[in-house]
Amino acid sequence: MQQSLSFQGVESADQVNRITTALMMLDGVDSAEVGRHGADVEGTASREALVRAIRALALPIVVR
Repeated sequence: MQQSLSFQGVESADQVNRITTALMMLDGVDSAEVGRHGADVEGTASREALVRAIRALALPIVVR
């Protein structure tokens, strides 16, 4: 199953890398393509779990 998330406020490659790592560490995530404006995630993880993982990084971004 593929899910898409949108972001606002991601401004650096470091932030993209941190988001990618957080998503890939979740159970049920097979792949994650992350950019400055969003992510496409493949796997069985719930949307809520994906958003929680990103928010747990405490970055100054908005996840939609």
